[in-house]
Order: sequence, then structure tokens, then C-alpha cells
Amino acid sequence: MFDALIIGGGAAGLQCALVLGSAHGKPFAENKRIGIIVHQKTSHLQTALFNNVLGLAPRTTGASILESGKAQLKALYPHVEQIDNEKVLDILKHKDGFTIETNKLIYKTKIAVVAVGYTNLMTIKGLEKFIEPHPRSNIEKDRIWLKNTDHLIEENLYVAGSLAGWRSQFAICAGSGAQVATDILTLWNDGKHVKVHDKIG
Repeated sequence: MFDALIIGGGAAGLQCALVLGSAHGKPFAENKRIGIIVHQKTSHLQTALFNNVLGLAPRTTGASILESGKAQLKALYPHVEQIDNEKVLDILKHKDGFTIETNKLIYKTKIAVVAVGYTNLMTIKGLEKFIEPHPRSNIEKDRIWLKNTDHLIEENLYVAGSLAGWRSQFAICAGSGAQVATDILTLWNDGKHVKVHDKIG
């Protein structure tokens, strides 16, 4: 049983995992089991080129971020379990959380975060009733979102990134993932607001 399982290894998913992982020294998070299913084949980062992102060198490719992001997560927060080469097929809610079925295995988690792309090719069963036309995308692109309030679809089910209704901009999607992570940390901290920063010295 995971305490939190993230679906998607793009900007939102990896950023969510990094922030959750960085809280491992906090008493409310130290024993939490965190995982991320880092499915990236359909990520828009595969073809992205960045010149306008603060902190990234100009001409950084999205493909390089997908790889360096997984490496960063593994190096800094190895307790966050990375599940690679699996695609999520189904999410089923039950009284203790969620069952998530991939093309290979079945996982159980108390909290689920959906952070996959916002195309209408998103085919995870169990989410159909939340799908609506994307509010911040041109209608001819036929993009979707999972209807939510402040990233929360329903109790313990979150959505992050462009699928949460945000524009497909790297900094926005990464920030969305960080927001979800701090909301989960706040939940684990009995509702006391949490943000995680490292400081020099």
C-alpha cells in the first residue's frame, strides 16, 4: 500500500514527486511510502525546446529533462519508488483508497495523483465521469481536463498539470505538481500548511 502514488512522469508528476520526496525528514512524512509511475512516452516534453524557463539553460530539450528529472529524483530521494515501463489502464476507488492497474501489475494507494497529458487520448478507465473540454485550450485542439477544485477531483484523488485545467506551459505544469505535493504534505501534517525549502548554511 502506497501512501501516495503519482501517475505520469512529465513536468507535473516529477515535480510533485520531488517535493514529496524532499519532505522525508519531516516527522509527518518520514514513514510515508511514495511512488511514481513514470510513463513518459506521450509526454509533450518529448518534443519541447525551452528558451523561456527560469533556471533552465536556453535550448534545453524536454527530452533531456525527462531523463535528468528521473535521475535527480533517484539521486536525491531514492525512497521515492520509480515504476518504469508501465502504463496505467484503470483506477478503482474503494474505502481504503485506490487500486491502480497497469499493463503489468496492480497497486494500492491511499492517495492518487493523475499527472498525464491533456489530450483526448487519455484512456485511464475510472476517470471518464470527470472528463470535460479543457477550459484553457483552443477548442479545435480537442484537449480535456479532469474537473477539479484546486487540483482535488474527489477525496484523496488529485490531478496536476495541464490535465488539471492549466495551460500547457512548463513552469505552470511544474508549479501545479508542486502545489499538489504541498497540499498532500499539509494533509499528512494534520492540516497545518507545509512548504519545503532547502537553505544554504
